[in-house]
Amino acid sequence: MLLAVDVGNTQTSFGVFDGDELCCSWRISTNKEETADELAVTLTNLLNLQGLKLKDIDAIIISSVVPHCTASLIEMAKSIFKLEAIVVGPGTKTGIPILYDNPHEVGADRIANAVAAYDIYGGPVIVVDFGTATTFDAISSKGEYLGGAIAPGIETSAEALFEMAAKLSQVDLKVPSKAIGKNTTESLQSGIMLGFVGQVDKIVSLIKGEMEENSTVVATGGLAGLFASKCEFVDEVNLTLTLQGLKKIFEMNC
Repeated sequence: MLLAVDVGNTQTSFGVFDGDELCCSWRISTNKEETADELAVTLTNLLNLQGLKLKDIDAIIISSVVPHCTASLIEMAKSIFKLEAIVVGPGTKTGIPILYDNPHEVGADRIANAVAAYDIYGGPVIVVDFGTATTFDAISSKGEYLGGAIAPGIETSAEALFEMAAKLSQVDLKVPSKAIGKNTTESLQSGIMLGFVGQVDKIVSLIKGEMEENSTVVATGGLAGLFASKCEFVDEVNLTLTLQGLKKIFEMNC
């Protein structure tokens, strides 16, 4: 079985593939100080929930934007699994030409998203990943990674507002039924949530205008389920897109 791991600044996703099937997946908070042994304990418990054991894993692939976590995962793979993990980065085969000024600047998770989106939906395709940052990635009809946009994520923006504005308290992140709030909570939810939806729709519409008109828009990431139905241009929601991209990249490099 293949273990795919995607480490983001806020959340880490694990997925176990049995052949082509993603048989289980989990999303946990990223702990940037976690050691290899602590990771092994966490993973053991997650696998046990599905009746799986560490010995069932015979290959590992990692995408990560957190260097300390990357090192801990590599160490865990060696010490616990006795495996050499594939870490997506420069030199990794992806099958996607990267038309960025400096291809090394593109995050591994964005590349995995692009690989999976083009494989599943074809091109042209746009991926919107709702994470710590909200990323927008454009892939051409030829399967070329064209570039994209990076914006602060909704939680990142909201936390900054609450930290800087002494009289504003945190509110639940949910999309309100009306734009005109009748109290501070409703007003914050309107401004934060509807403003974020508007930002996503505007950026996607501009990217679509610079690409072929029939671009499919795919939403992924931890908050995709919350926002996708409110965004005008989102066609598909795929919460395991990054993990599926990692599996595809593993097949190219194993």
